[in-house]
Amino acid sequence: MAEQIKGAIHSIETFGCVDGPGVRFVIFLKGCHMRCRYCHNPDTWDLRSDDMRTASELLDFAERYREYWGEDGGITVSGGDPLVQIDFVLELFREAKARGINTCLDTSAQPFTREEPFFSKFGELAKLTDTVLFDIKEIDDEKHKKLTGWSNKNILDCARYLSDHGVSMWIRHVLVPGLTDSDEELYATRAFIDTLKTVKKVEVLPYHTLGTFKYEKLGIPYTLKGVEPPTDASTQHAKEILGAS
Repeated sequence: MAEQIKGAIHSIETFGCVDGPGVRFVIFLKGCHMRCRYCHNPDTWDLRSDDMRTASELLDFAERYREYWGEDGGITVSGGDPLVQIDFVLELFREAKARGINTCLDTSAQPFTREEPFFSKFGELAKLTDTVLFDIKEIDDEKHKKLTGWSNKNILDCARYLSDHGVSMWIRHVLVPGLTDSDEELYATRAFIDTLKTVKKVEVLPYHTLGTFKYEKLGIPYTLKGVEPPTDASTQHAKEILGAS
């Protein structure tokens, strides 16, 4: 029997209520290529971890909480970006499905490519995923590069792929005053969302500063000093434009 892949784990939340349908056992993986200026988990960027576990170990732990999940709950894999560890997530979701566990993938889709071997792996992973929490950071490609360090062309292509293959999506957009909150960009984001066939929910996540202390601890400059969270009124305005709940 082949040795199981071990995933690089950042942390675990046993009773998550905001990371997919129902109550979720949330696994935060290490590793992310993007450097979003507002990221509140820069400690997940590095792929290295002292906590390495197999899919079986994680699912054995998760199933201790199964009675709380109800009909809609299950496991959510977040990050970082789980697609950085696609081989591990694929193994995790294969075993989860064998155990009858609902699966949710929280991703910004930066690693997505139609090149092999990634594309075939992603296609199999999509078939094993009940819901994708899909982050659209910024709709304009040039502004996306300035915000995250990367283009969004492959990210939007990933959303189209998921839509075309019938994978249920929740779209998420972080609202940052002065960066991602202009009406022009919000309407453009809404226009893109409207082209997708499998979007079940849209969420606006207000920017916050709760993770800024991590930058100081890690010795990483925080480039949004002085930026305040959006007001309730501006958040509601964005929700109305995006058709968010």
